[in-house]
Amino acid sequence: MTDVLRVGVLGSAEIARRRMLPAFARSAAFEVAAIASRDPDRGAAAAAPYGARVLPDYARLIEDGDVDAVYVPLPHALHAEWVEEALRAGKHVLAEKPLSTSPEVSADLFALARRRGLVLMENVMFVHHGQHARVRRLVAEGAIGEPRLFQATFTVPRRPAGDIRYRPDLGGGALWDTGVYPVRAAQLLLGTGLTVVGAVTTAAAGFDVDTSGAALLRRPGDGVGVQLSYGLDHAYRSSYEIGGSSGRLTLDMAFTPPADHVPVLRLDDSSGSRELRLEPEDQVANTVEAFAEAVRRGAVDSEHERATLEQARLLRDILDSAAAASASAAARASAPAPTTVPSD
Repeated sequence: MTDVLRVGVLGSAEIARRRMLPAFARSAAFEVAAIASRDPDRGAAAAAPYGARVLPDYARLIEDGDVDAVYVPLPHALHAEWVEEALRAGKHVLAEKPLSTSPEVSADLFALARRRGLVLMENVMFVHHGQHARVRRLVAEGAIGEPRLFQATFTVPRRPAGDIRYRPDLGGGALWDTGVYPVRAAQLLLGTGLTVVGAVTTAAAGFDVDTSGAALLRRPGDGVGVQLSYGLDHAYRSSYEIGGSSGRLTLDMAFTPPADHVPVLRLDDSSGSRELRLEPEDQVANTVEAFAEAVRRGAVDSEHERATLEQARLLRDILDSAAAASASAAARASAPAPTTVPSD
């Protein structure tokens, strides 16, 4: 392997073109070597700014000896298949979230990467932004007293008809696309062992996948409550709040801040309300550098693997809880009305 990691991209998804390819190109650790696309014109347009080769299919890129690492921004249902293929071909892998739609499959993929001495990393970029570390420090220092409640929301506007996020055969739906963010934020701020108390999902009229959802979780031991909401058919909202016994911290633009965004933490306590302004950070560049550092070390951080698998478990538990709630509601709706017996 060369000193510079030669990265190949499977497909020319929007997130690859708009965010990841520019970040790889700006990094001294990477060279954008190749893009595989089943649409030659689209692939050529994505590759042109970087002088990258265009390959006609994903298998050709994975087998290419001039590619050291593979970035996988494919639809959710295709992640596991192509991540496994890339690992078996000896490539390091950065895969879009969720790594897979099954905790067991994700665990198998991490195990395969370890056996082959390769790095596998799920691309949840917001965790690499320093604003969340600042929130954690403030909570640990007692800025809000004892934590009592965590609330997080990530919703985005409706996409054009036919978008892959609305296709059930490609793993579409709000939970896999936007639900990941508040779930991972709860883990980041509250730690491991969260349990799902209840959940609901809703499909807007005309859609075959969930377009919104909400979940109630709790932390073991102290019973801190967790309220999460997410959606694909809403006004944009990206925020969380952690409330405590003596104050609360609120963060807007929590999950997808632009590189030049100045984060503002709002702290409300008995002395009033004040804002803490932080330095801008490029969480996309931070993520790319974290991937490069993991490859240099020869292994992904065990904390990343643990968090990814914990996230996968929670997402499945939310899905199961929502399905159970839906089935219960349907059963109640179809139950016959109670018979009234006339009195004498």
